[in-house]
Formats: sequence, structure tokens, C-alpha cells
Amino acid sequence: MATNNFERTGQCPEKVCIQAKRVFDACMKQVSLQQIAIQVSDVTPPNPTTPLRFVSSRSSSTTGTLTNLVVERLPERHNCGRVQADLNVPLEFTYLDANNVEGTGQGTLVLPIDVVMYLPEPSVIPYQIEATVSAISPEGAYTGTEVIDDITYYIFTINVCLTVILKVTMDVALVVSTFGYAQIPPSQDYTQEVCSGYFELPLYPQNS
Repeated sequence: MATNNFERTGQCPEKVCIQAKRVFDACMKQVSLQQIAIQVSDVTPPNPTTPLRFVSSRSSSTTGTLTNLVVERLPERHNCGRVQADLNVPLEFTYLDANNVEGTGQGTLVLPIDVVMYLPEPSVIPYQIEATVSAISPEGAYTGTEVIDDITYYIFTINVCLTVILKVTMDVALVVSTFGYAQIPPSQDYTQEVCSGYFELPLYPQNS
């Protein structure tokens, strides 16, 4: 029977070199933020009629951006360091304007990060700090409009449920043991048998 997994042959595996992203450390942070003011711009359709009515908000990408990143090794903790940064989480807002026209806009939630993580030894190839994010806001309210540098921002105050996964990663070349290439089974096309069940019936009733 075909399988998607590697099949063990009982022979000594060969060694191959692969390009991969190695994760040296990872940690997860989940927070509930209350009454956070977000500036929303890039609205579609443009020029909505205020006041706006908040419908929902969620992260528009799973990739968070780290700014003002500072990493400080801790002498008292071997291979550990303090990671400080501002985490920028992209949000997409859905709202109804005063004419009940649905619209969307983009905003950014900024969360300070201050954690301790494992750091690899210094090397020619540098490590990277990455952030994976997921946010949802079921509650919020429109609180006003302001214009900054000729850009109109619609202010929403929201409650946010946020999950953040921080990773210390590096692109590396790894030597690994292999049992050969994966066995890829053929695809099975979907068909809808209109006569399914009918042809399986007996030609005559079983009981006379």
C-alpha cells in the first residue's frame, strides 16, 4: 500500500545535506488587552460617512514585525539573552458607516516585548528573531477622527485577544540521515457516482 511517509528499508541510511531554517528557541505569549486605541487608515470604500459602527477586527497577517529590537546576553545565564522590541501586529477592521455601508480599514497594534530566550553561540551567520501573531477583537467602538500629515485616521478603541510566538532562527545547511525519497501516491480524482447504491441492489427482492 502506498504511503506518504518514508519507508524504512533496513539498510544503513545515507547522509544528505539540506537547506533548512533551524529554530533554536521558541516561546508563546497570550495576552488580553483592554481599551486599546488604534488608528485606522487605507479605508475601502474611501471617505466613509461618520460615525462608524465597529463590526470586528482581526490580524491581517500571521507575520509580526519587530522594531527597536535590542538583544542583550545575560552573563549569569549561559546562552540566554534578554530580547526587547516593539511588536507590530497588522489588523484589519470591518465597520459600517452612518449609511450602513460596510467598509474595511488597516491598523497596527504595537505591543512591547521583553522576554528571555536561548541564543546560539556567536557565528558568521547571524540568527534572527521572528514573530508569528494571531489577534482577534470581537469588541470595539469608534471614538473619533483625526488628520495627521494630510492622512485621515479613524480611531477605534478595541479589546484584543492576542497570541504571539517568538522564535530564534537561522538559515543553515544540515547533514541528516535519509531513508530515501518520499513515496508519493497517485492522486484520487473526486467523482460523484449518480448510480451509487442503485447498482448494489439485488435484482429481485430477497424475501418471496
